[in-house]
Amino acid sequence: MTDNTNRAERLCAFLERHGWGDARRSPLAGDASFRRYERLVRGGTRAVLMDAPPPKEDVRPFVALAQHLRALGFGAPEVLAEDSDLGALILEDFGDATFTRILAGKASEERPLYELATDVLIQLHRIAPERAVPKGLDPYNHKRLLDEAMLLFDWYYPAVMGLRASVVAQREFVMAWLGTAFMGLSDLPPTLVLRDFHVDNLAVRETGEGIARCGLLDFQDALEGPRAYDLMSLLEDARRDVPPELARAMTERYLATFPDLSRARFMSDFAILAAQRHAKVIGIFTRLLARDGKPDYLVHIPRVWRLLERRLDHPALAALRDWLARHLPPEARTVPSRSLAGKGMPG
Repeated sequence: MTDNTNRAERLCAFLERHGWGDARRSPLAGDASFRRYERLVRGGTRAVLMDAPPPKEDVRPFVALAQHLRALGFGAPEVLAEDSDLGALILEDFGDATFTRILAGKASEERPLYELATDVLIQLHRIAPERAVPKGLDPYNHKRLLDEAMLLFDWYYPAVMGLRASVVAQREFVMAWLGTAFMGLSDLPPTLVLRDFHVDNLAVRETGEGIARCGLLDFQDALEGPRAYDLMSLLEDARRDVPPELARAMTERYLATFPDLSRARFMSDFAILAAQRHAKVIGIFTRLLARDGKPDYLVHIPRVWRLLERRLDHPALAALRDWLARHLPPEARTVPSRSLAGKGMPG
């Protein structure tokens, strides 16, 4: 019996135990992780099966954070059943009204949806950190930020240059972040950072009022960190062009709610964190190709490079700008070849 067959049988038994054994099952769109989703329909009732096989996935953070966010009044899904050893959850189904799907069909909904998402962050950041952040949550510290930025160096650089960079180049890349960029981050009070807060991970719930209308789909990797991060993730979206005027309006909407917040410090954090995230995402999309054989994300790399290049004028990013000019000049900022699919670490 194969592992896949065994897992399929265990999932069926899990559904049976929780009253969904006779449900009609249909696949839902996946994401960049190893998780898989199915819609369950039983009569007039719907739910979602999250299939997150260990050890690559762990459903426990999702469950804990969903409960935490719901207790704070946010629209995380209700967890209807859980088997953390199996890596399976039955979740409340938000339906098909994801932000991405709505925006594809109704351009007029763009501003209201972004206002709703921005208001979620406003409400979250109004909550005192000791309430907003679950006890024991890991910090989004310089080491973690650097580990993510290194994905550009470790995966993208060899994919487009055909070889690994030198030890000296690696040391310089590290110091561009630790010695300059992250030193520019402010000491504004931290908050709960959801980390993948963008339209692909948001939905309009069929129930709920106010900010609870905004369904949160992806938050299991949340950390305690800089408050500018999630607004930046929303407005500098790797997968979607956000009109500059809309991004400015949402930034003003956010800042107007916090008159005592230093605009200069917040926007400086925004720029530095944007550069870090864009470097990380370029690396992740390359890794998805080379390690996991998933080329679909390559189409977004030119957009992410444009977003990164726009941020390089910030003084704290001068060393990074210089490193990129020497090691990944504009003519080298290409899309990795699909021929690398599934071949592992390039170079």
